[in-house]
Amino acid sequence: MIQLKHYFSKPFAVALMGAVTLAVPASLAVPTAPAAAQSQADKLDRAVAALRAITTMRADFTQTDRAGNAVAGVLTLRNPGRIRFEYEDDVNMLVVSDGRALTLVDYDVNQVERWPIRNSPLGALLDPERDMRRYGSLQPSSTNNVISVEVRDPNRPEFGVITLVFAEDSRAPGGLKLASWVALDAQNTRTTVRLRNHQYGMSVPNSAFTYRDPRRSSRRPG
Repeated sequence: MIQLKHYFSKPFAVALMGAVTLAVPASLAVPTAPAAAQSQADKLDRAVAALRAITTMRADFTQTDRAGNAVAGVLTLRNPGRIRFEYEDDVNMLVVSDGRALTLVDYDVNQVERWPIRNSPLGALLDPERDMRRYGSLQPSSTNNVISVEVRDPNRPEFGVITLVFAEDSRAPGGLKLASWVALDAQNTRTTVRLRNHQYGMSVPNSAFTYRDPRRSSRRPG
């Protein structure tokens, strides 16, 4: 089995993480720019709007490390900040966010790790205080129907870098779907996540973002 803990070691917090509302102040103004530059700003605004338009989403995901090892599962998210990565049956691990912290549960060793979502490259997706229009920059794309945004905080390199890739899709909120992302942590650990079979707008209960704590079930009576 792939050692997923390598993907989630602190402060990397998960090279996973679905799209959740980014807190972009309504008063934030995009400065006037030449036509070409303004077009770039418009694309960035579209990406932000597409993320903010998602209320709930479910998608199949494939997670791949730098060596090409891959695992699959189902991603469920609810705006803002809640997400669940449920892996295929032979991977006895779970990753959830309750909007405040990201939790990695390893049932093989009865271990639970939690860390603030802001300490992860994925904070660009989950942390309401991370503003993608402030920290994001458009990356070159080979096709017009793809928007690629790299998000990094130059003052906090320990937060890592995440590159979000959006594709035109009229069925998706805002006309763009989050197709994939690549997360790079401060230790240069890279993880790629690709999404498919997107579904939107379903009812998702709070219980989807909770977990069974294996430390409790493993304790013996005193």
